[in-house]
Amino acid sequence: MSFQIERGLFKFDFTDHHAILGVPVDADEKEVRKQYLKIARRLHPDSCKSDSEAEKKKANELLTKLVNPAYEQLSRSNREYAVSLGHMGKRLVAEGGKVSVSGVAAKQLAQSAANLDHVYKAALKTLASKEYESLDLALDKIAEISELNMVYLMLKGRSGKPAVAKPATTTAPGGGKTTTGTATGKPATATGTSPSTASADTKPTGEVSRVDAYIRRAEGYLTKNNFAGAVLELREALKLEQTNSKCHSLLGLAYLKQNQVSMAKVHINKALQLNPNDENALKGKQFIDKLGEKTGSGGKPKDASKPQDQSGGGGLFGGLFGGKKN
Repeated sequence: MSFQIERGLFKFDFTDHHAILGVPVDADEKEVRKQYLKIARRLHPDSCKSDSEAEKKKANELLTKLVNPAYEQLSRSNREYAVSLGHMGKRLVAEGGKVSVSGVAAKQLAQSAANLDHVYKAALKTLASKEYESLDLALDKIAEISELNMVYLMLKGRSGKPAVAKPATTTAPGGGKTTTGTATGKPATATGTSPSTASADTKPTGEVSRVDAYIRRAEGYLTKNNFAGAVLELREALKLEQTNSKCHSLLGLAYLKQNQVSMAKVHINKALQLNPNDENALKGKQFIDKLGEKTGSGGKPKDASKPQDQSGGGGLFGGLFGGKKN
C-alpha cells in the first residue's frame, strides 16, 4: 500500500503527524493519546472489525507505518518538530497566494473572517471522526485534514499569533531556569542535567515510583497480549526516565510482538547499551538475529502480514510474559 500524500503540508516535504492522527496542531499529549487509542482500536489486527484478511493487512500497515510513527512524534515533548511546525506557518505566509487547496473544509476556513479557532477545530473534528472509516479513503482524509492545518497555520501566521506554543521558560527556586518543552507544559530536565545521563538516582522518589507503576501496568498488558497498551505505558515511563533499560527492553519486545522489527531494534539496542546483561533485551536480540538468518538479509519474514509469535505460547518468547490472551 502506497502512503504517498501530495496535498496540504505534505507537498512541502513535511510529514503532518497531526493530520495522520486527526488532532489540532496545538493538541496536548492527553488529546493525542486519546485519539491514538481510538484509531489503534480500529486498525489493530486483534480489534479490526473487518472479516477480510486483505482489509486487516491494510489496516495493520496504516497503523504500523503511519499512525504509530505519528504517535511516537507527538506523544513526547518534541521541541524540534514544534519549531519546524512554527517555521512552516511563516513559510506559508511568505507563499501567500501560491498556496492552493481542494478540500471543502480548507476552502471554508480560508474564507472565515471570524472565530478562526472555532471554525478550524469544528471542521477538524468532523473530518477526524471519519478519517479511518474507509481504509481506501484514509489517505485522502489525511490529505484533507492536512490542507485544513495548512490554511490554519497560514491564517494564524498572518495574524501574528502562533498556532503552536513556543517552549516556555520559567524561573526555578534559586534563580535557575527550567524548560517545559512544548505546549504540553510538562517539565523537562533542569538546565545542566542532560536527559541522556539522568538516572533514577537523580530523580525524585515520586517519579521513580511512577516509572515502576508504568512498568507494572505494561507487564500486565504484555501477559494479556495487549501490546499496544504496553507500548503506551512504557512510552510514558520513558518520558520520566529515559535511561531505564527495562523500559527499553520491554518496549522492544512489545514492538517485536507487533512485528515492528525496526522499532524493536532501536529499543533493544538501547537497553543493551544501558545494561548489557538485560535478560529481556538479550532474548529480543536473539530473536532478531534468528529472524535475520531466516530472511537472509535482516528484513521482514516472507509473510510479513502476520505478526510473529503473538500467541505467547511458543517459540523463542514462549512463556516470557506468562498468561494467555483474554
